[in-house]
Amino acid sequence: MSRASKRLTLIRPGRRSQIGRQDSKRKRPPGRIRQLAEALLLLAGGMGLLLALMRLPERLDTLLLVSNAIANLIGGLSKLGLGLLQLLGVLVLVGVVLLALAFLAGGLVRLARALLRPKPTATPSPR
Repeated sequence: MSRASKRLTLIRPGRRSQIGRQDSKRKRPPGRIRQLAEALLLLAGGMGLLLALMRLPERLDTLLLVSNAIANLIGGLSKLGLGLLQLLGVLVLVGVVLLALAFLAGGLVRLARALLRPKPTATPSPR
């Protein structure tokens, strides 16, 4: 191998590398016929969808569908709100239980300290 092929080549952004570019060909833009065919297919698809949507009210009561969807949405949101309120109530109840247990533990510790503390001896205080 020659010394030039072992050399490290840095590729800078914005510049095209010369390594491996000799074999690659530039991609040609699509031809005019292909562009026309794609445009006609897109137009036909759009028109077909619009015609299908225009026929939809004949087969389906759209106003009833929309009103049912809105009613279900409101019902779902109210159930969600009720569920969140119930969960909040449970969390408040758990907090009150934990507070009561903390009060009981604190009271028991203070009672044990008061009962187990040795009696103070009567020593005259120096004046």
